[in-house]
Formats: sequence, structure tokens, C-alpha cells
Amino acid sequence: MTDDAKTTPDELRLAADALRARAAAETEDWEDHELADFLRRAPESRENYVTGAGRPVKRVYGPQDLPESWEEVGLPGRYPYTRGPYPTMYRGRKWTMRQIAGFGQAEETNKRFQYLIAQGQTGLSVDFDMPTLMGLDSDDEMSLGEVGREGVAVDTLPDMAALFDSIDLEKISVSMTINPSAWILLAMYVAVAEDRGYDLDKLSGTIQNDILKEYVAQKEWIFPVRPSMRIVRDCIAFGAEHMARYNPVNISGYHISEAGGNALQEVAFTMAITKAYVEDVVNAGVDVDTFASRLSFFFVSQADLFEEVAKFRAVRRYYAKMMKEHFGAQEANSMRLRFHAQTAAATLTKPQPMVNIVRTTLQALSAVLGGAQSIHTNGLDEAYTIPSETAMKLALRTQQIIADETNVPDVIDPIGGSYYVEALTDEIEQGIQEYMDKVEAMGGVVPAIEQGFFQREISDSAYDFAQRKASGDRPVIGVNKYVDEQEDQKIEVHKLDPESEARQIRRLKQVRADRDPQRAEAALESLLAVARDDEANLMPATIEAVRAHLSMGEITGALRDVFGSYQETPVF
Repeated sequence: MTDDAKTTPDELRLAADALRARAAAETEDWEDHELADFLRRAPESRENYVTGAGRPVKRVYGPQDLPESWEEVGLPGRYPYTRGPYPTMYRGRKWTMRQIAGFGQAEETNKRFQYLIAQGQTGLSVDFDMPTLMGLDSDDEMSLGEVGREGVAVDTLPDMAALFDSIDLEKISVSMTINPSAWILLAMYVAVAEDRGYDLDKLSGTIQNDILKEYVAQKEWIFPVRPSMRIVRDCIAFGAEHMARYNPVNISGYHISEAGGNALQEVAFTMAITKAYVEDVVNAGVDVDTFASRLSFFFVSQADLFEEVAKFRAVRRYYAKMMKEHFGAQEANSMRLRFHAQTAAATLTKPQPMVNIVRTTLQALSAVLGGAQSIHTNGLDEAYTIPSETAMKLALRTQQIIADETNVPDVIDPIGGSYYVEALTDEIEQGIQEYMDKVEAMGGVVPAIEQGFFQREISDSAYDFAQRKASGDRPVIGVNKYVDEQEDQKIEVHKLDPESEARQIRRLKQVRADRDPQRAEAALESLLAVARDDEANLMPATIEAVRAHLSMGEITGALRDVFGSYQETPVF
């Protein structure tokens, strides 16, 4: 075929417009005849149909619902990355299977890591206990009864060394789920890696470190908003200079969803927070293309399968446009949104817990169809406690079956082009922009947090969902539909060693007793001096502080005198 015979872009658009018009006319005719006749004899079961987020759903979709421009859908690995960040996606490499683990002392969690690796897990994910999350030592009076209960206890550098004992940190990626005290854990991780002779540029993984979402949704913080933003900035700048493959922030919509936000709010608020972080780092003089490729994201995979797939596609496209058009990114890697997905813990039920396996499977499938780079599947017993080994093995096998038995990963974006999914993708992208405009009108993310905007939006959404659930409009099998009258199935649950807390406190006291007091005092003074200088980077001084065996609580306690504390204004 000669060049003269090729169809021009204008001709393609005219043909697409004609198809849309014909489809719309045919749909209208169908509604007036076949559908109307059928509805008179057999009405539909409800008046209105909505997505999990409450968005209206049409009866049927067609070519008239597709984007006007093919470029909006495009191809995987090509801007705007609607169909995936990489050209080969799972045909080149499957997603990382990253089951989270953390309980008791570091040695206990290390054994779970070894078990999961032996079962075929390809990445590690660490949960920390509440004292560690809040920057408290295990012997703090506020920590009583919480040490090692919801995650692993880490007070000092020796704990971090024990956590990754006999694990090659250059060969397996590590994700750490922690926020207000994240930079201290990152400093410990760096120190352990350096002590073992690892090249920091070969370390891969991420630390969550998404503090703005804490003020929005999860409610775990130590310092006020602005100094906390500075800490995130310092981690991103340090990573860009010293850790070429490591993600120093994992911007998280997951917790927005778990707090009650809907699918649109999850991705819209995450994009608003992302914009704030990137602006902060760029304003500090760091070129966007030197760090943007190391930003990573964490989303939930909720119950509405098609809405979730569309959500992932929409946020990938929105992010690419924001990074290119607003921040002027030039490198493709700066525009590629890469995300970890976790199935929805809030959907798990205590009644009929075995049914949770089905929920998790479908949620994991939507993450795969949406192009996730790594996935955690919840254990069937997580409505009761942290998962048992048996539950974690079954959850991991769920991913492995999707990966190896279903052939789903063989085709990239296999439901791309679906009239429904493409229409939902467009709607969610437009909804993100509408929320972004509202946030900008308030002066940005920090003023919006201080005015309680995000908190009100999430609470209103949570209340609406609770009403739909209570009325039965949103069925939950085993809870408000198909409820068993007899006693629920008995399942194995994880048992925490009651002596673990006492052992951890003894070790902390021993580390304090054995350290060099002069080095510890000098390291703390240096850290405080750096903290007072907003232009300085906290990371090098924090690395020295943990090397001097200062504890988590000693570091955060001293910095409160510099940064202050935060008190939220309640939202009703």
C-alpha cells in the first residue's frame, strides 16, 4: 500500500464519529422498542444501579461511550500509559508477590520471611507495631500491651539487623509500611545494608513515608504537617542521590479507602498529595526528572471489579499528564505511575471467614487486570488478627494461580477497549480533575487538610456506604445476606508469644547500656542542629544517630522540641 492510500487521522476521527452517532441512534431505537416491550412484561429488579463508589451505571454501553481520541487509550508503555507503564507488562515479568508480615520481635518476623520466601514469594513487606509507627520505644508507658502485637517491634539498629538476618537485600526488594517515623527506619535500613557491604544503588523496594495521607485518613503522626513534609522531602532528595533503585516514598490511597473513601476519592486525594510532594521537592531545587522515577504508589483493590480496573487505568493516565504538563517532566520514567495493590481488608468478614478467599481472589484479579506492579493478597483470617502461616500460604497461592494457571497475564490490558471500562476510566479521570480544582481553590493540600476538607469528604462517603450496607442495598454475603444461623467455622488464628514484649524491652535496655554514651550524645546534638536548619537534609545525621544506637523514641522525643506536636481539629 502506498503512503497516499493510508487513512489519515482526520478520516479516522470522522469514521469514529459516524460510528458513535450510529450506535447512539441504534441504542435509542432499541430502548424504544425491544427494551420497552420487555420491561413492560418483566421490570428490572431495582430502579437505580451504581458502582461501589455510588456512580450511576447505564444499562448498556457502546461505541458512543469510548474516548473521542484513540490516543487517550493508546498502547502499553506509551504516553499517557493508560494501558500499562511498560510495553511488555507481565509477558516480560510477572508482578512482585509481596505478602506483608510483622509481629513480635525481629527474629520472629524473620522466620515468617524465610517461610514466605520458601513458598515462592518474590518480595518482602514489613508491618511494624503501633509503638514503632508512632515513634515510641517499647518501654514507653504508652506502649504497654502493644509491643509486637500488630507488627514487628523495632527500637534500635540491632533490631533492624535481626529483621533481615540471612536475607540478601540486593536480591530481594523490601517494602516497609511506616509513615511518621519512616525516615528513622530508612536510616536503619541503610546502615544495615552498608554494614553488610551492599551497594545502596542496588537496593530495591520502598518505604511508605506518605505523611500527608496520615492527616487525611490514617491518623498516625508525630509532628505538625509542615516539618513532616520536610522529612519526606529529605528522604526523596537523599534517595535520588544515593539509592538509584529505591523508592523513598510510597504514596498511598489504600488507607484513604480503608478510612471510608470511595474509589474516586482514593485516587483523587492521592494525586493531590502527590502534587504537593513533588512541588515541595522541586521548590527545594531538585529537578523533577532526577527523582520522579522513584515515586511509587499504593492502592486498594476493592470489590467492584470493573470500577477498580478503570480506577487504576484512570489514575495512571492522570498522573502521566500531570507530570508532563504541570511539572515539565521530560523522561518517560518520570511519567510512569507504578503501583502496589492490596486487596481490601475492610471487605473481610468474621462471619463465614472462608468466603474471604473468594473476595480476595476477585480483588486480586482486578489488580492484575489493572496492571499492578506488585500485589498483596489478604489472609482469610485478617478480620480476626494478623494472618497465620496457613492463611498467608493460601493467599500467596491465590496470586500464583492467577499468574500461572489462568493465562490472564498473557494479554496486556485484556479488557481495554471495553465500552464500559473505557467510559468508567474517562469518568474517573474527569472526577480526579474536579477534586484537584477544589483543592487548588483552597490553596493546596496543606490548607485543605487544615480546613478538614478531605476528612469531611471521607466521613460523608463512609456514612453513605454504611447506610447502603445497613439497608441491604449493598449486600455483604454472610453479614446482611445469606446469613448462617449456626456457629461460624472455626479457623486457625495467629497466637502472639506473651513473652515477646518482655524480651524486646530487655534488649532495648541492654542496647542503651552497652552503647558509647559520648557518641550517642554527639549524634543527638548533631541531629538537632540539622533539624533546626530547614535547608539541611536530615538523613545523614539520622543514619549516624541510629549507628550510635539512639533509639526510635529518643530521636523522635528530642525532635519534638524542634518541630513541635500536632493536634487535629475534629470533623463531625
